[in-house]
Amino acid sequence: MLIPSLHKTLNELVLLLNQLSDDDFTTPCKGLSNATIGEHTRHIIEMFQCLENQYESGIVNYDKRNRNFQIQSETAFALQCLYDIKNQLEKENKKVILEQIVDGEELHIESNYFRELLYNLEHCIHHQALIKVAVLQLEHLQIDEDFGVARSTIEYRKQCAQ
Repeated sequence: MLIPSLHKTLNELVLLLNQLSDDDFTTPCKGLSNATIGEHTRHIIEMFQCLENQYESGIVNYDKRNRNFQIQSETAFALQCLYDIKNQLEKENKKVILEQIVDGEELHIESNYFRELLYNLEHCIHHQALIKVAVLQLEHLQIDEDFGVARSTIEYRKQCAQ
């Protein structure tokens, strides 16, 4: 169920990016402290890329992102990155060590690949909610009403509607 949910969420982002010009993608949004849709998209992509690139070593450090400007400035390149991510998701679950420096202290926390995929799914949805703030200012775009809404919230709304 995790992989289909990841594909669904990433497909929502693909559908949005297919509607955007590079200008739309790179226009600062005042409601997001002048961040752009492209910057939030890059952040989403690079988190998935970190997990993919560090899978073999088994040590995952999300702070070691590339921060590739091309991802946040060219919608076509960002789309290609999303397609690559979708094609690389299905891997065997295995133990990984999450490595991060917090307030000067290096932490090593045991995790696993599926848990980190789930983290990236939730992280992606969170940033899609932020992207939605910018999208709502661009009247020519169409997005699903559930874009950027947590799966638990969607399920809760369904229950309330019954």
